Amino acid sequence: MLYLPEGKGRIIMEKVKPPISVLLFFLSIILLYLICQGIKCNKAIKKGRRHLESYGSKTLDSSYGKITYVDKGKGEAILSIHGIFGGYDQAYDTAKDFVSKYRIIAPSRFGYPGSDIKGEGRPKDQVEAYIELLDRLGIEKVFLLSTSAGGSVAFRFALDYPERTKGLILYSSSMPYLEKPERVMKYIGPPKFLISDYPMFLLSPFFKAIMGMPSSTIYSMVPVRERKMGVYIDGSITNLDMARNYDDYKVEDIKRPILILQAKDDKLALYQSLLDGVKRLRNYRLVVFEDGGHLMEGKEEEVKKAVFDFIDENGLL
Repeated sequence: MLYLPEGKGRIIMEKVKPPISVLLFFLSIILLYLICQGIKCNKAIKKGRRHLESYGSKTLDSSYGKITYVDKGKGEAILSIHGIFGGYDQAYDTAKDFVSKYRIIAPSRFGYPGSDIKGEGRPKDQVEAYIELLDRLGIEKVFLLSTSAGGSVAFRFALDYPERTKGLILYSSSMPYLEKPERVMKYIGPPKFLISDYPMFLLSPFFKAIMGMPSSTIYSMVPVRERKMGVYIDGSITNLDMARNYDDYKVEDIKRPILILQAKDDKLALYQSLLDGVKRLRNYRLVVFEDGGHLMEGKEEEVKKAVFDFIDENGLL
């Protein structure tokens, strides 16, 4: 408020405080939001647990602990390597459009629903777990389908076991570095306090702005509690392995064919990182979409055709 005191020639500013009723109104809105999100969160957790049970997963007692996986379909085998906040459910959902023609093996990686952790949980350890699973299932060779954080595991598998690899399908996947990084971060992932159901629910309305994914993505992430250790391993180990151990990822040596599927507007697997990474690859096919984000929404038919063509062409390897 401005006023000019009588007999004075200067303007004096008076600070106006908002009425208490206005502050109480905004506080009540915030409180109502917190309560509503809490109710939605509890319902989603219960529904999420029932949804996990609907996949008909199996559990293998391996040499180091349990591996829980989905095994559906017949034909060429695709080993689906899921990303962060995933599990056998995400691994299968990524590949479910292919089950009419191929056999989908979709395990939970270390620390995700139903799977124990071998050693430090490094990609090399994850690959050893996959090999044990494939041996027990009597599968000699597979196509590797990796999404997001699963990229380093797929590259590690192809490098360590080329004789078990028919090809790589990289779906919005992490890519190798063009050059050895001078500095490597200690952690690449969500802050630890967010790796829980309620905090993630509070954040979900902002998923589109932060990650380019709809807020409804939260329903594929809960129960977060059962994925917490896996998320932490990804943030502290898996996501950093190609940087920390750059010299061990000689991706130039991979002779098997590679199919790369990515959207330019992906906010998590950056398009520029893809352009850098492919400079080190030998035998690859690139399928790029102008939009669709990390989940490549609306591109299901194009993705399906590209994968079918790729596997049909390379299935005899």
